[in-house]
Amino acid sequence: MATPTILVADDDKAIRTVLVQALNRNGYDVRTTGHAATLWRWVQDGEGDLVITDVVMPDENGLDLIPRMKRIRPDLRVIVMSAQNTLLTAVKATERGAFEYLPKPFDLGELVNVVKRALKTPAAPAAAGGGGEGEDDEQLPLIGRSPAMQEIYRVMARLMGTDLTVMITGESGTGKELVARALHDYGKRRNGPFVAINMAAIPRDLIESELFGHEKGAFTGATVRSTGRFEQAQGGTLFLDEIGDMPMEAQTRLLRVLQEGEYTTVGGRVPIRADVRIVAATHRDLRHAIQQGDFREDLFYRLNVVPIRLPPLRERVEDIPALVRHFLNSANNEGLPTKSIDPPAMERLKMYRWPGNVRELENVIRRLSALYNQESIGADIIDMELAEAPPPAEDGTAPPASEGLSGAVDRHLRDYFAAHEGELPADGLYDRVLQEIERPLITLCLSATKGNQIRAAQLLGLNRNTLRKKIREMNIEVVRGLK
Repeated sequence: MATPTILVADDDKAIRTVLVQALNRNGYDVRTTGHAATLWRWVQDGEGDLVITDVVMPDENGLDLIPRMKRIRPDLRVIVMSAQNTLLTAVKATERGAFEYLPKPFDLGELVNVVKRALKTPAAPAAAGGGGEGEDDEQLPLIGRSPAMQEIYRVMARLMGTDLTVMITGESGTGKELVARALHDYGKRRNGPFVAINMAAIPRDLIESELFGHEKGAFTGATVRSTGRFEQAQGGTLFLDEIGDMPMEAQTRLLRVLQEGEYTTVGGRVPIRADVRIVAATHRDLRHAIQQGDFREDLFYRLNVVPIRLPPLRERVEDIPALVRHFLNSANNEGLPTKSIDPPAMERLKMYRWPGNVRELENVIRRLSALYNQESIGADIIDMELAEAPPPAEDGTAPPASEGLSGAVDRHLRDYFAAHEGELPADGLYDRVLQEIERPLITLCLSATKGNQIRAAQLLGLNRNTLRKKIREMNIEVVRGLK
């Protein structure tokens, strides 16, 4: 069997050199160029078994080249790599027929694995091209280029051409509805309706009527027939927000819809076909709710076909400057004065814990735009707005700055127990608390060592294989390799 040849197009000579070395070590022949025109000529001449291309090159956008390559060589697989790490870049790459999209910086080991999969996977039909160029972050449905957001973009891009059910989890204010809307707006049902219903905002005895509709006379007060959200969402997407607050009776009816693909209205007898894509979201731990008997396990597995976890803002602080610019521009477009955040103030924003996540950040930026005369917002104003004083101790005094790690953990646990009184698990609390602490600790150590797992293992006092196992089990993103 002939050695596969890989065509690499990137205007960065250092990246081309590193890719040649990595791919040669794995037994591949490699040809490289810094221009799209040269890559196009090679493809026209029938050269190469696989293409790896950058997006931005001096003579042409790599995404524009993909449909032309797929027209003349539909079996040729294309891997796209880009520093334009946005959701739209991932979506466009997928729509135009790319086998995989890798944001820069990427892990060399991951790229080699993608190459191996691409050369083994049977070719799929070329996707239709589409979409304009040049979108910046201000037009995006989601903001952020952190590694955590990059993985979300990649998953979402793979889902755009499917009707798979998606479960979005994350704390309040992380943007769960934005993800649901993006899945709809860029998916195959984009021409249908997007209908959202918040389970926590509807009285429990009305949820079934809201979801499935009711017939005239079905219950007291039902004077006319009413359509439900399933009927309103026909041909589109139904977003079930805060699904963890759905009553058990409604859960049973929803499970039947997911199993059989049809439902009846409250008081009705004629089955109605459900032609909708389901996207659900919750801030609750549904596995814990299952243990407590508050959520059906079979419904969970029906909804959790593709899980997407949205990280809290404190886990992606590198996205805060882009979010701040976006919210400042939005406020300005609404008629509020033009503002900027000076560097020390931006650092204050990045140091804050943001318990309300992106929603809280947006509210703070709107308040800054509306209430202050200064064109440039300084750190003193940010300090006043955030007022992040630690909660007082039981005697009314503030805890000392030198309280230590043990004291800080003790204070946070007391706050958690007070806020979740009556909701704590019946057993297994010790392991659960350790798991909650373990993930951020490992993430912080990997960040401090710039993804070097050997150094991180030494810092943690763990065996290197143990650390790798924990990274894999917790699905922790490790950023290393090219910059």
